[in-house]
Amino acid sequence: MSTIVVHVEQVGGAPRRASLETLGAARAVCDTVVATICGDGAANAASGLGAHGANKVVVIEGAGTSPDALAKDLAAVVKEHGATAFLVGATSGGRDVAPRVAALLDSTLFSDCIALDKSGDALVVRRPWLAGKLLADMRTEGPVLCATLRRNTFQPGAGGGDAEIVHADANTDFLAVLKDVAAKAADKLDVSEAAVVVSGGRGLGEAENFKIVEDLAAAFGDAAVGASRAVVDMGWRPHGEQVGQTGKTVAPQLYIAIGISGAIQHLAGMKTSKVIVAINKDADAPIFKVADYGIVGDAFEIVPALTEAVKAVKAEA
Repeated sequence: MSTIVVHVEQVGGAPRRASLETLGAARAVCDTVVATICGDGAANAASGLGAHGANKVVVIEGAGTSPDALAKDLAAVVKEHGATAFLVGATSGGRDVAPRVAALLDSTLFSDCIALDKSGDALVVRRPWLAGKLLADMRTEGPVLCATLRRNTFQPGAGGGDAEIVHADANTDFLAVLKDVAAKAADKLDVSEAAVVVSGGRGLGEAENFKIVEDLAAAFGDAAVGASRAVVDMGWRPHGEQVGQTGKTVAPQLYIAIGISGAIQHLAGMKTSKVIVAINKDADAPIFKVADYGIVGDAFEIVPALTEAVKAVKAEA
């Protein structure tokens, strides 16, 4: 029977949603899922992972400060359980540790995957290719498939039972240590984690006009503000809000693009959004080719009206 190892990230004793989504993806294709978890609060987070699809949880005690030491611990868990796959969410932490684990397992890393399936006894992943122009189905010829899974793409694991919990000491052989993390403001939702993303582009004219984008995001309540590369380059918005090939990749339930033409660089970062709404006065803008709903018109008339409509619906809910 095949086994998949999933590394779960946690903050303050609560597993990250991206990790629960990865557990769900693993459980959908495999009966035996081993979760690994580390850091302060790991023991508390471990107790609930069985309900999200894990059969066994390995709590790595003392880890989390060195990515190369953690990678050695994770590779050891994969080898110990004879796992055929190692998965982690495509977070900043996941992107940091996954290539190290793949190297230790002499494997190729498939990054930012949007689907995981089985073909016979082999696991197959799907990921955007050539800046999102193509979707490639890929498998490994090596003994272990290593992949990061795009956030907001898979359903979190649910309906599981209790998991066996074991403890292991962290590896102390490392080259680098993580000393500190400068966390973003707690009141600002990250575009890569939000269920709704409202993005603005150069068509808004100037930085001050982003207020209509912020107001619409605020009306939804669970929305984040995004931006195109052009406005970030001009200094209108911080780089942390940039969506696209050189920014962040997002896959929210709803993506609203306001005054964004839809250059391939931007499309590569948001094409897998569940529903895309484009608002642009140029009827020939490329963004309309990928949009589920398109509105041709003046954003300064349409967006405030849309904001009031969203507020009205929220008030009735």
